[in-house]
Amino acid sequence: MQITPLSIEGAWRVEPRLFPDERGTFLEWFKADAFEQAVGHRLDLAQSNISTSAAGTVRGIHFAELAPSQAKYVTCVSGAVVDVVVDIRVGSPTFGRYELVPLDDVSRHGLYVSEGLGHGYMALTEGAVFVYLCSAPYAPGREHGVTPLDPAIGIAWPTADTAGNPVTPLLSAKDLAAPTLAQAADQGLLPTYDAALSFRRSLARS
Repeated sequence: MQITPLSIEGAWRVEPRLFPDERGTFLEWFKADAFEQAVGHRLDLAQSNISTSAAGTVRGIHFAELAPSQAKYVTCVSGAVVDVVVDIRVGSPTFGRYELVPLDDVSRHGLYVSEGLGHGYMALTEGAVFVYLCSAPYAPGREHGVTPLDPAIGIAWPTADTAGNPVTPLLSAKDLAAPTLAQAADQGLLPTYDAALSFRRSLARS
């Protein structure tokens, strides 16, 4: 397993080793020792989620208040998605930047998004199945979002699915109503870079 940091501090791509044969494929998609060595702390699993999505569905950009926020270790177990990490941490050198990461049932790559970062994805196949390992339980009163269509962030969402058919972003009513990054900052909803780093340091000591 190879775990490498993205260009946005606090996010890592996970590339498991695949063992294919005539029966199918086997892989270890999470290894606690490899994770802790790469990230610097353990992943304390508090909740696991599964979503299925129609092609073109966009979920996000979501984040939870620090602390404890909610870190996510994710993969696409069936079909394909394009995942996105957005740096929403006020004071970060990469504030407002994003990175797209393809996840599918061929490469079996995963992604770890630490506390304080924004996360979302777009389904690129019909019925894409997405799995989350979460470091904290869902807490509705602490959950927030930024619109994935914010022109100031400028996410280059795909315009076609994996078969080449055109897709347009399909959002929930809640995500459609989410503020822009600037509006979220004005409302005091965004975490700070220093607070996110401080919280991660506390995990390494625990």
